[in-house]
Amino acid sequence: MLKKHSDKKLIEGIRKGDDQSVNYLYDSFFDTIKSYVLKNTGTEDDAYDIFQDALMVLFKKIQLNNLEENTDIKGYIFGVSRNLWHEHLREKKKSIEVDKELFEEFDPSHLLDTPLEQIVQRSFLKMKPECQKVLNMIIIGCDYGEIAKKMNYKSEDYARRKKYLCKEALIKIVKADPEFSDYADLRL
Repeated sequence: MLKKHSDKKLIEGIRKGDDQSVNYLYDSFFDTIKSYVLKNTGTEDDAYDIFQDALMVLFKKIQLNNLEENTDIKGYIFGVSRNLWHEHLREKKKSIEVDKELFEEFDPSHLLDTPLEQIVQRSFLKMKPECQKVLNMIIIGCDYGEIAKKMNYKSEDYARRKKYLCKEALIKIVKADPEFSDYADLRL
């Protein structure tokens, strides 16, 4: 392992595809990026993704000879990572705002006609917002990959599990509704 790289040598090593230079970048700079992302509402997985993306930007700049040899590599990686993280947060905020708009459009005057449908609708509105979002995405035909991405879940399997838990929660709320006893012979 290289003890201390000059930025010029790092750039030359990356240009040549030197594994030691790449390892040095990880060993020396990842913790700084991870600390920044964690302090700004991110996770360790987010930090890893942002760091990977920042390195790809750096490598591309070096390969295209668009990076000056006197560039401060640590400062460059941090700046790119910070910009990528802020872009990620802006996109996440846009996604949340769109989701809020969908729920704000709900008009109770359009409640369904049958008493059972009204019970289900009432029960749905008593659910946690996260479960409402998940079940709404299922209703509109989103697959588990889309749900995982929009809800920032780690995997499709977790999205599938969350859908199951939300559905079970809805059934429990429906069955607890005082008017549901009229429909107790129905299977949910």
